[in-house]
Amino acid sequence: MKLTTLLVTALTVVSGAFAVDVQKSVIVSYPQDTPNSVLEQAKNAIKDSGGIITHEYQLIKGFAATVGEKVLENIAAWGAPYQALIEEDQVVSAL
Repeated sequence: MKLTTLLVTALTVVSGAFAVDVQKSVIVSYPQDTPNSVLEQAKNAIKDSGGIITHEYQLIKGFAATVGEKVLENIAAWGAPYQALIEEDQVVSAL
């Protein structure tokens, strides 16, 4: 019985150590009056975490990225005073 408990505990610890943050493709946009420093802070956080900025928009203040869910929580918190909109990138079609 002790061996089983030890084995389950060891496997739990090992699986937690190898857990990978789920990567999502998102579009992050801000109102036009948002300071550029807020966008740069968000983009730097994405790059530092191993994410990729896939596109920077010119008509709207924002960018598209592939990033882990944990970093998205931080970006949402930083952008809250500026009403940041973070939405999952999807394929849209018209019938």
